[in-house]
Amino acid sequence: MRKIILRYLIVMALTVFCHSIGRPQFNANASLSLINRVIPNRASDFVVEDLLSNEKADVFEIESRNNKIVLRGNNGVAVASALYYYLTHFCHCQITWNGTNLNIPAILPRISKKIHQSSPYQYRYYLNYCTFNYSMSWWDWKRWEKEIDWMALHGINMPLAITGEEYTWYNLYKEMGFSDEDLQSFFSGPAYFSWFWMGNLDGWGGPLPVSWMKSHMELQKKIIQRERELGMKPVLPAFSGHVPAAFKRKFPNARLKATNWKNGFDDTYILDPEDSMFAVVGKRFLKTQTKLFGTDHLYSADTFNENEPPSDDSIYLSKLSERLYKSMEETDPASVWVMQGWLFYSDRKFWKAPQIKALLNAVPDEHMILLDLAAEIEPVWKRTNAFYGKPWIWNMVHNFGGNISMFGRLDSLAVAPAEALNDKSSGHMVGIGLTMEGIEQNPVMYELLTQHVWQNETVDLNRWLDFYTLNRYGRSNTNARKAWEVLRLTAYNGKVIRDGAESIITGRPTFDSATVWTRTKLNYKPKDFLQAWDLMIAAADKCKNSDGFQYDLVDITRQALANYADLVHEKLARAYRDKERVAYKKYCDEFIQIITDMDSLLGTRKDFLLGQWISDARSLGNNTEEKALYERNARDLITLWGDKNSQLHEYSCRQWSGLLNDFYKARWKIFFEMTVDSLDTGKDFDPDAFNKYISDWELQWVNERKDYPTEPTGNSINQSIMLYRKYNIEIKADY
Repeated sequence: MRKIILRYLIVMALTVFCHSIGRPQFNANASLSLINRVIPNRASDFVVEDLLSNEKADVFEIESRNNKIVLRGNNGVAVASALYYYLTHFCHCQITWNGTNLNIPAILPRISKKIHQSSPYQYRYYLNYCTFNYSMSWWDWKRWEKEIDWMALHGINMPLAITGEEYTWYNLYKEMGFSDEDLQSFFSGPAYFSWFWMGNLDGWGGPLPVSWMKSHMELQKKIIQRERELGMKPVLPAFSGHVPAAFKRKFPNARLKATNWKNGFDDTYILDPEDSMFAVVGKRFLKTQTKLFGTDHLYSADTFNENEPPSDDSIYLSKLSERLYKSMEETDPASVWVMQGWLFYSDRKFWKAPQIKALLNAVPDEHMILLDLAAEIEPVWKRTNAFYGKPWIWNMVHNFGGNISMFGRLDSLAVAPAEALNDKSSGHMVGIGLTMEGIEQNPVMYELLTQHVWQNETVDLNRWLDFYTLNRYGRSNTNARKAWEVLRLTAYNGKVIRDGAESIITGRPTFDSATVWTRTKLNYKPKDFLQAWDLMIAAADKCKNSDGFQYDLVDITRQALANYADLVHEKLARAYRDKERVAYKKYCDEFIQIITDMDSLLGTRKDFLLGQWISDARSLGNNTEEKALYERNARDLITLWGDKNSQLHEYSCRQWSGLLNDFYKARWKIFFEMTVDSLDTGKDFDPDAFNKYISDWELQWVNERKDYPTEPTGNSINQSIMLYRKYNIEIKADY
């Protein structure tokens, strides 16, 4: 008997050991701490336990025991997902950027039968280089901590982690003998790191204070420590060739290639992978980074991001890819190159089958993962034979520039990931992910995508919207649910246009219906959208105490007014062409009033405040000069996006309170004053002269010093109802 017991214990010990190989050590304290942060008043009602599993991907279990809820998982992400599953499915709660409902029943609902969920996806990827600036430029640890909790609750286990990368480069180049003066024109300002990291620009928005580099190195340490404690595997950067202009002076024999992003910025310099210095720099970078931040062997590197390579020769591209990978592999034999597949979408004229094959096939399959970055728009995997055998991840990009617009592809998103997973031609699909350029808008799209994390079948969208609205508003409401059916068929039908339409309000003033980056074409008839507004107003009395409902009603009201502004703009443009001064002045006044009303409406929600963006930027400065630099960066990114002649102006426009009144409305007023004057004098309006004048005015605004409200004012529900009563009948009559 003793021998049998001993043998049993040995087998059990070996089983535990084997199950532990290849997975992060389970950290119960990290999970308990997350629960305390998310639901501090109810944390004692939950028990956390480790769950050993033979399954390849993450797994969790939930059951009731002794009046408590037991959450088991193979890591912290699985435990957090178990918590969110329980909160959403049994307590009808919801946690989003734009509205949270944590009205947990006093007596926790019991689970009659143990729940067991496993993910069909080894990886659940999160973030885009651009997100780190369009949304995260000014985040401190408190905001990052909240986001990491959101990631864990939603099943994310593979986040891009590039905060503080500039400090790694600073250390490396100082060790290589570069002076601060050499590097001053290299590092960009903090609002432009994404494009600096990707090799698109140098120096813009700087000079970058060393204090920023040091503080964000410390911030990165906190970020990756928390992510790893929860069982995530952060993706850190690797060297892809981008070097300072001073590199040529320091190493005269180095083979550098000038490249240009074609958006009005100066050339940047790429070190030829065939140059012996490429491997030297690549290895030293990874060693320096690993010493600072450790590694999970996942490295992000993108060659020629929105820059065309100097040659389409397959041999050249293959050697380039091989050498880039070798610079990782020789330092870290377990390295896996995580490549954004954006270039295959954005420059399809160059990246045809021979070029893509050459770039990918030079790297062993097990050492590369491709991100199909905008699979919901155009699944590149379908025209590349699933990336020619490489492991790949299906991603939704959804938002460009952090713009504010109700948009998405609800019906498609409900089925596309699962259809790809179950498609025999999808090859080695190992995950799903979120790669949006900006976050903190359209929460429905992100709740729906993360619904796929724990299932391999398509989502029944009708049932899911019932579930979503119940959790979001804390109650079932017929009018609110009907409103979401209208939204599904209008703003969220995902047809006709690539990404969310903008209102002409945020475009540089013109009589045209759209400007360079302000695309006003809607994917629905604006009159049809008004039905959602009607229904949400009807639901307001019953749902008004819901944070999520308040946000949604404000957003729908904002969208209705933004759409209507496009129509008023058409009227004023026509009146101007017909030289009808009285009518023109009338429509100009109406247009200005719409902007004023939108600003007041958006001022009732913290989600839509320019003041928060500016205040957060300034708070990171240690002195007057740094605060001014960061405010200038913050103002420039969301307006000019460069100098006054930037081709990207308005790309990252925002419908925010403060920005609407102080920038967009002021700009339109100048336009209207000049055009009214042209009608009065009989002189033709000169749009080129206006654009020159207004670009100078915009630059002046970027360089101003001004505080804006950081706390909301007014009542979201009352303000929305007031504007509904003011505009609804008039808008419907005009449509």
